[in-house]
Amino acid sequence: MAGLLVLLLGLALTGTAYAAFAPAGQAEQAVADQELIDEGRELFLVGCAFCHGQNGEGVLDVRGNQLGPSLVGVGAAAVDFQVGTGRMPMVQPGQQNPSKNVAYDEQETEALAAYVAALGPGPGIPDEETYSSDYLDDLSDEERDAAINRGQQIFLTNCTACHNFNGAGGAMPRGGYAPDLKGVSEKHIYEAMQTGPSQMDVFSDGNIPPENKREVIAFLNTLDEEPAYGGFTLGGLGPVSEGLFAWLIGIGSLVGFAVWIAAHTTRTKKGKAQA
Repeated sequence: MAGLLVLLLGLALTGTAYAAFAPAGQAEQAVADQELIDEGRELFLVGCAFCHGQNGEGVLDVRGNQLGPSLVGVGAAAVDFQVGTGRMPMVQPGQQNPSKNVAYDEQETEALAAYVAALGPGPGIPDEETYSSDYLDDLSDEERDAAINRGQQIFLTNCTACHNFNGAGGAMPRGGYAPDLKGVSEKHIYEAMQTGPSQMDVFSDGNIPPENKREVIAFLNTLDEEPAYGGFTLGGLGPVSEGLFAWLIGIGSLVGFAVWIAAHTTRTKKGKAQA
């Protein structure tokens, strides 16, 4: 009986404490979240509704073409990437929105992300532990090299067709392009893999798990540290820039050298002397 009474007393105290404190904390959090969503809606109506609609439903132009896509279900991560890199708001509608100076500060970006996230479920803004490559510092040299090699193989398999083998980017069909990945923050690279901006594919956690995404980021970080063993990188754009260099500089130099040799042969000098 004594044990039973102690158990009942413990349950009563626990329930009383939860009823006294938990609902108040949850209510305060709900109020704070709603205030952030309301702030985001005000910013959205001013800077985003013209293309995306007042409720994020998307807008078509008079010809029926998509002026701004629907934002329902894109998630907070998409907003954090697009707004945090300056791609949104766009200066004018186009095939692809380039990165530029950001128009909103961190608090405004957070409010916009909260409002869009409230429109429908989607990828949330990742925590720093999810995307940061600092975890490599806690690994041995062998484990670190193995993680970077796995990231390299994943990148070579899934990303080099557009971003090139060293992340320099390049031209894409229909007026698009794959941006240069050097200098891009780790969070924005992770969010890009999550959300698939513009022509990029979406790499969900089912396709590439979070730990493998971090390994890809770790590999990309090594590209800035790796020296150019081959000499001139020519922007790292691959066969296009290398072929152009070979034709204009390489073959052009050979043709010029051949003309110079022909102009300074013995026959040429003898012909000039007879004249």
